Amino acid sequence: MDVPAFTYRPLGFVRSPYAKRIDAPHQPTVVAGTETGAPAEATLELDPAFPETVLRDLEGFERIWLIFAFHLSEGWAPLVQPPRGPKAKRGVLATRSPHRPNPIGLSCVELVGIEGRTLRLRGVDLLDGTPVLDLKPYVPYADAFPGARAGWIDAVDEATGQHSAPGPKRPRRA
Repeated sequence: MDVPAFTYRPLGFVRSPYAKRIDAPHQPTVVAGTETGAPAEATLELDPAFPETVLRDLEGFERIWLIFAFHLSEGWAPLVQPPRGPKAKRGVLATRSPHRPNPIGLSCVELVGIEGRTLRLRGVDLLDGTPVLDLKPYVPYADAFPGARAGWIDAVDEATGQHSAPGPKRPRRA
């Protein structure tokens, strides 16, 4: 089958305190083990090729989805070892591993403010220099499903407690 390739131009790049993957939390809301133990502050600078008007009406949203490229990912595997739960490999598409067939990530972050072409963010798990392909506003009535089942993660939550995802493997050093 002839499948088309896709090319994307980043909207901009994230500036965050995380230089290496080992420094960043596994999820934006899990900050155990980070230098401050608090959600990281970061910025997203809009590429000058895009008019500033693309940000119009984004002010007032508390959260946004960032769709980004795992730009430092080195290949992928069909089975990966998640950081939570028993030491068992899982199908990569049943995880949030950066080692994916298409290295695309999704994070819901707090939008602290917009200053011109710069978005101020809090609660990021992205590395410094991460290219953001798109962003979308978080809409609670459409994006939140608190009672939804979470597959194998439900069993991990039952055994270790909900939101027990580990932070970085070692604390960051300034």
